[in-house]
Amino acid sequence: MKKIAFAIISCVLSVSALGASIVASVNGVPITDTDITARTTLMNKQGQTSTDNRRQALQNIIDDNVKISYASNFNAVPDDDDVKKELKKMNLGELSASERAMALSALKAEIAWQIIVARTILPTIEVSNEEIIAEKNELARQHGLPIEMTLIRLIDIPADVATKLTKPKSCDDAMEMAEELGGAPQKFTALQYELSEDIRERVATLPKLTWSPVVDKSVLLVCNSKKTDEYGKLDDIIKQNAMYKQAMFIADQQLKQLRRKAVIVINDDRYKL
Repeated sequence: MKKIAFAIISCVLSVSALGASIVASVNGVPITDTDITARTTLMNKQGQTSTDNRRQALQNIIDDNVKISYASNFNAVPDDDDVKKELKKMNLGELSASERAMALSALKAEIAWQIIVARTILPTIEVSNEEIIAEKNELARQHGLPIEMTLIRLIDIPADVATKLTKPKSCDDAMEMAEELGGAPQKFTALQYELSEDIRERVATLPKLTWSPVVDKSVLLVCNSKKTDEYGKLDDIIKQNAMYKQAMFIADQQLKQLRRKAVIVINDDRYKL
C-alpha cells in the first residue's frame, strides 16, 4: 500500500512539473513559466510595459535569486513579516496566489540588496566639495534653488520706455519709477524653483536692483533674495544623492559580476540571447 501511495505522489508531482514547465534555473533553483507570467503581471501593474517584458521578467527573477543568495552571506535577508508589511504599502491591488508570492520574493530581494548597498558600498563612497558645488550649480540651472526671491515684472513695455529705467534705490523706488513711466509693475515673491524656466534663467545672475534686458516686451528686477531653511540642508541632500548614485552604479557592476558567477541554465529557446 505504501508503494502505491508513493507512486501516486510521484505521479502528481510529475504532472505538476509538466503543468508549470521549468523555463530556466539559477544555482539549481527552478524558474517556471508560471513564475514569469506572475512577474510580468506585476511589472505591468507598476507601469513597466514593453514587447520584451517576459524576457525582462526572467532576468529580474534571476537577479532576485542572485541578490538573495549574496545577501544571505551577510545576514541581510529581511524577515517575511517585514516584507509583507512593505508589500501592503505598495497598493498593487488584487493579486493571485502566484502573483503575491512573486511580489514578496521580488520585494525581499530588493530590500536585501538595499541593505547590502548600505552596509558594504555606501561607507566606501566619498563626495568632494567640488562635486557638491557642481551639482548645486546644475540644480540651479535646471530647476532652481530653495531661495526666496521678491521680483518686479513689467510687461508690454515699449523699447523706448525701457531705456528710461534707471537703477532704483529700493524696491519701492523701482515700483514708483515704473508707474511714472506709465507701466503697471507686478511685484511677487516666490521660491526660485517655483519660477518658470524663462524667468528663472533671466534672474539667476541678475544683480540686485538692476533691470534686466527687454525680452518679449518685458523686464524684470530682483528686489531681494534670501536663503530658506531648506537651503541650509541642500548640501547634505546633494551629498546624499551623489553618494547614492555612485553606490548604485557600483552595486550594478557588482550584480553583473555575481550574475556571471551564478550557474544559470536557460531551457526555453525563447529566452536565450
